Order: sequence, then structure tokens, then C-alpha cells
Amino acid sequence: MVIPAVPDGAAPVITFRRLARADFPRLAGWLATPHVQRRWAHEVEPAAIERDFGGSIDGTEPSNSWIVAADAVPIGFIQDYAIDAYPEYVAELTPVTDLPPGAVSIDYFIGDERYLGRGVGTRLIAEFCARLWARYPAAPCLVVPVNSQNPASWRALAAAGFRLIAVADLVPDVPGDPPAHHLMRLDRERGSG
Repeated sequence: MVIPAVPDGAAPVITFRRLARADFPRLAGWLATPHVQRRWAHEVEPAAIERDFGGSIDGTEPSNSWIVAADAVPIGFIQDYAIDAYPEYVAELTPVTDLPPGAVSIDYFIGDERYLGRGVGTRLIAEFCARLWARYPAAPCLVVPVNSQNPASWRALAAAGFRLIAVADLVPDVPGDPPAHHLMRLDRERGSG
């Protein structure tokens, strides 16, 4: 896999740190930007941010939430979770694809518009997923459904090594969006761990 550099200079160093409540105002600001709101349609009031992200911080929600930084500047968000931890998600995906036990998924966005369209999304996906194999040693693969009308996202996944395994109708994250989704999969390489 080739991870592209940022076109106008050296590729930034991508790092990940756990989401903290001190990040909630920044997270709300990102979620309110038009380019993120278009794909996430998330409430941004403090109570909604606490409701939807506080459990990840407290360990009461089976997801792990992270702030993504480029050269130590926070630019976005990513989360990971075992799909089996969400039975309704398993029920939705199982009829449309082979979903092996232990499969993992991610959700992500770049909140800082200055980093859009520069290859940073592909890099953050690739670098984050490379770390997931150690966190989920029994995971055979990563499966990420992306609305088919979000080509920037599914193309970034493809550039990070994911392959298209199905196009299927799923409940869209954003009300009113069409149901068609690209299901992208990255398998654990033999010998990786």
C-alpha cells in the first residue's frame, strides 16, 4: 500500500490520543462544520456530546474514541469497536456480507478543513488500522460500511488497503440519505499480530 504525502510539503506525523471531556468543545465544533455535519448529522449541544461520547471515556460504552493529530495539531476524530458488541449492527450486516465473529469497525472524520483532500485521511486510516490488530488480537478483519454517496471516504479506505466486498442497502446515518452503502473490508495479514 502506498500512503500519499501531503501535496504541499512533508507528510505530517499522525498521532492518536484518547478522547477526554476537555475535547468536547472541539469535538462539538467539528461536528457542527458543514462537511462533517453532512455525514454525521450529530447533535452538538453539550448534553448530546456527553451522552454519545462520555461512555467511551468512562468505559461504559464498548467503543474507543480518539483525537487524531497531525504534527501535534488536533485535526479529527476516530473510534473503533468490535461489531459483535452491537447486536443490532450484527443483525443489519449479516444478511448482506460474511461477517466473521470478532470483526472490528471504525468511524472517523477530519474536522479541520485544511487537511481535507491532501491524503491525510488515507494516512490516518492506514496508521490507525495498523495499530488495531494489537488491540484486537482475535479480529480476523475490519469491516467499514460507508454511504455510497461519500466517495471521498470509501476511496480513502481503498487507498489504505481495504477492498470492496459488497454494495448493500443499510440504514443511513444521516436521515434522508439513500440507503446504498459500500462495505469495505481489510483482512488481517498472515503473520501480523
